[in-house]
Amino acid sequence: MFENLSDKLDRAFKVLKGQGTITEINVAETMKEIRKALLDADVNYKTAKAFTDDVRQKAIGANVLTSVSPGQLLTKIMNDELAALMGGSAAELDLKASPTIILIAGLNGAGKTTFTGKLANFLKTQKNKKPLLVADDIYRPAAIDQLEVLGQQIGVPVYANRESKDPVAIAREGIALAKQNGHNVVIIDTAGRLSVDEAMMVEIEQVKKAIGPHEILFVVDAMTGQDAVNTAKVFNDRLDFTGVVLTKLDGDTRGGAALSIESVVNKPIKFIGTGEKMEALDVFHPDRMASRILGMGDVVSLVERAQQQFDEKEAAELQKKIRKNKFDFNDFYSQTQQIKKMGNMKDLMGMIPGVGKMMKDVEVGDDAFKGIEAIIQSMTPHEKENPDSINQSRRNRIAKGSGKKLEEVNRLIKQFDDMRKVMKQMSNPAAMANMMKRMPKM
Repeated sequence: MFENLSDKLDRAFKVLKGQGTITEINVAETMKEIRKALLDADVNYKTAKAFTDDVRQKAIGANVLTSVSPGQLLTKIMNDELAALMGGSAAELDLKASPTIILIAGLNGAGKTTFTGKLANFLKTQKNKKPLLVADDIYRPAAIDQLEVLGQQIGVPVYANRESKDPVAIAREGIALAKQNGHNVVIIDTAGRLSVDEAMMVEIEQVKKAIGPHEILFVVDAMTGQDAVNTAKVFNDRLDFTGVVLTKLDGDTRGGAALSIESVVNKPIKFIGTGEKMEALDVFHPDRMASRILGMGDVVSLVERAQQQFDEKEAAELQKKIRKNKFDFNDFYSQTQQIKKMGNMKDLMGMIPGVGKMMKDVEVGDDAFKGIEAIIQSMTPHEKENPDSINQSRRNRIAKGSGKKLEEVNRLIKQFDDMRKVMKQMSNPAAMANMMKRMPKM
């Protein structure tokens, strides 16, 4: 996401490269390029103009330190202004009430039902809540089935009434059941509706009035760009929702919706969908997203994702094994499985500062670990536990069993050995201290 925008902004900053000072002329040229880049990313015209005017004023009024280049200073101003444009800081869900009632609304095909499942999974695993899902889409035949499948997947119960054609009654029944069974969050998945369909808009207004939700989340497909912003405005006028959810941000999206929506409807983006898996849901952090757009990565989010997947007890055991140089292919395989759960590999690598730009033309599929897994699974239990025992004849057998070339097996074993050496060094405090001393010279 935002690849094209990041690339164009990078080119715009090059206008200032080598310039000794910031002047009205070189800033005006850069701002022209930045405005063009924002409009190409489908950002609302008024938003793009106001944004570049603000950045230009701040850039011209700023003092350039001797240790900072004009390009670096403008990047810093851009970073702050982009974060402010997208809301400034993360907006939390209001979960104080018990049960907290969350109403999900949006257009057909925006990904509401999938998001409903992801949100339930997030609240259960990250917030220690006991959610209940309510299937309140009485129009799409497969909607109830889809929600029930998702509920089974994440271990969250679903209330459905296939006989009823009254969404208000179904929502009330779901809330009553939640109170009865001690659920502290109720998430109501409603039917997709067009803003021009008056009867459908009146229907969701009636549901809102009847249940008094604590949160109304408007789900919008980020790939629809500026249309998403216009639709959000119409829905907000009718529902006064509390937050926006941008889905399909892992797709070929230009990012205009993420940059425009908060300034147009004055409501925060609370979540973003970054993939199809139930774990592929992130709280939206404007400051972190601004850093990613400007190619500076997002290490904080990367660490948070890792913490969610890696077990502390397991990590402590692993550390002991590394110290004793006992890290084996079983451990390595286990680590790859946990990394896979963290999300799309290209998305993860984009969170590392500087790597995002290097990866922009590289395709990294979800099956990136398939070859590694095939090689490890073709090893015997003894070989997995004792990597040093894998001699040439064993390598030949592993290559045949995994359907891979011998060169690929040799490469993996060589990389594994190199990684073990680095891990051993890093687990030794004296070696680490020595490495840190050498870092400035390097």
